[in-house]
Amino acid sequence: MTRSEASAPRSAFDSDCPSRTVLNHVASRWGTLIITCLRGGPQRFYVLRDSIGGISEKMLSQNLRLLATDGLVERRVEPSSPPQVTYALTPLGEELAEHLQSLVDWVTLRTDEILATRARHGVGDS
Repeated sequence: MTRSEASAPRSAFDSDCPSRTVLNHVASRWGTLIITCLRGGPQRFYVLRDSIGGISEKMLSQNLRLLATDGLVERRVEPSSPPQVTYALTPLGEELAEHLQSLVDWVTLRTDEILATRARHGVGDS
């Protein structure tokens, strides 16, 4: 690989671009909801689980691990008995959360309109 190839910007539209993996993590239903939920500040696992209706402990755990690996979420362990674990956004995660919150707000605002259009097309909830 030449120096210019190494420094060329990558595109998520390229099939081999690593950004697709990150996009999968943050644009998934659970990734988006976890990141926007953490905008309110650090939270314990069970608070997150209870705040995000329908997420299982397994899915929450898997997604938190992925988001931490991507550098978007930080896992903090407080030395106590039993240890208290909290999750918080990293600075990178906070930057992303602002954008995702706009998406969540738009979807919430437009859901009735979208559902009405789906009904006109004979499509139910999916």
